Amino acid sequence: MALQQGLHQKLLQKLSPQQIQLMKLLQVPTSQLEERIKEEIEENPALEQQDEDQEDEFELKDEFAESDSDDFEPEGSEEEYENIDISEYVQEGDDEVGDYKLRDEHYPELDDSRVFPHKVEVSFNELMLQQLGLLKLNETEQKIAEQIVGSLDDDGYLRREVNAIIDDLAFRQNIETDEDTVKRIITIIQQFDPPGVGAHDLKECLLIQLYRKRDLGQDVNMAIKVMEKYFDEFTKKHFEKIEKGLSLNDEQLREIINQIIRLNPKPGNLVGDSDKGENYVIPDFFILNHAGQLEITLNSRNAPDLRVSEGYRDMLKAYDKGSKKDKGQKEAVIFIKQKIDAAKWFIDAIKQRQQTLMHTMEAIMNYQYEFFLTGDETTLNPMILKDISEKTGLDISTVSRVANSKFVQTEFGTYRLKFFFSESLQTESGEEVSTREVKKILADMIDEESKKQPYSDEKLTDMLQEKGYNIARRTVAKYREQLNIPVARLRKIL
Repeated sequence: MALQQGLHQKLLQKLSPQQIQLMKLLQVPTSQLEERIKEEIEENPALEQQDEDQEDEFELKDEFAESDSDDFEPEGSEEEYENIDISEYVQEGDDEVGDYKLRDEHYPELDDSRVFPHKVEVSFNELMLQQLGLLKLNETEQKIAEQIVGSLDDDGYLRREVNAIIDDLAFRQNIETDEDTVKRIITIIQQFDPPGVGAHDLKECLLIQLYRKRDLGQDVNMAIKVMEKYFDEFTKKHFEKIEKGLSLNDEQLREIINQIIRLNPKPGNLVGDSDKGENYVIPDFFILNHAGQLEITLNSRNAPDLRVSEGYRDMLKAYDKGSKKDKGQKEAVIFIKQKIDAAKWFIDAIKQRQQTLMHTMEAIMNYQYEFFLTGDETTLNPMILKDISEKTGLDISTVSRVANSKFVQTEFGTYRLKFFFSESLQTESGEEVSTREVKKILADMIDEESKKQPYSDEKLTDMLQEKGYNIARRTVAKYREQLNIPVARLRKIL
């Protein structure tokens, strides 16, 4: 086949670098926005904070005289290099161009009065190392203990096999040890606080906690027997087998169960970890109710005020007023223009991000107005991304980026934006209701049931159908699982 050349026209959609930057900024939640802005300020010297101290600013005007033409490679065409237009950068009265304040000057008291969560506690790993430092261990045992502590997961469990720990010590730290030594040190670590750390599984975790309480009475000792001999039956709530095997009555078993359910299945979660940033929710929006009128504000407390550097503008003005324009000055001006343009693009992207967030949240608030007034989940309307996209004129992908990882604080609590999106379900009367409403009614039914005879999925289906909701049993089971509610047998108590 012969090679051929030809001209072809194609119509393509391609995002500009500025649009890509905006899309990425839309996904960033308020809790991470400040860090993102700091990164941009570090990368671009033409971008600075509004209240930044100017005492450390170097003499920028002298840069023209000291610039070395051999150290800089200008970007762009030869024509751009010879004909540099900086008129738009040196216009009088242009000091405010590109500046953008993220705080609300009309209601400054709102920002000042809000208290945000901050992390001050010791992490779980730090607590383990502190307790480890109190032990009298030789150098080898200390290294082994540190390896074991480092292998604990966020829940406080040691889910690695002993042989794997031995291999890690041999290959990574050149420490040879045996299984008995590692097990002995694991046993020591299992005596640390909080009780239950260092266990290999749930059964061992609960037993470690019960062993510490064995002097507190007969119920604790019987609970230890239940865990040791009937753990599977206990987790599956086969209480009849436990009563028969240990010759217990309902009252005795009830006291034993009370001892077990007081234990903590995830001891590591008792200690705050500085790496668990997702545990701290910083709302992106605030919705306030003023005598029946809802008002929405955007959280901007943790974002600094931005502007284009005055020093870089002065450099361009000095170049424009000067008579001698050598090669070094022209190269420096091209570099400065690029940095100022990048700073303006970033400031505009931040401004457009805030506007897009507000525009989208206003549409969500208006769509779910009744809920924000009352806090009643049964008043939520069916709403999907397409509904908000049509109201705002934004693309569905843009709405999705706004809803992702964002939170809104109301007088009824703080919610993820995704909470307000749900599909519809048709009632017998033909009315469309939100699946969130059905889930709320389902959860209320289960809360009100008798725990000695909990409702089966079939019974719950019949009850919902009696209320007019056209729903199948498998859908009830799916909603129950989404609500993290176990089956009827596991909800049963004595």
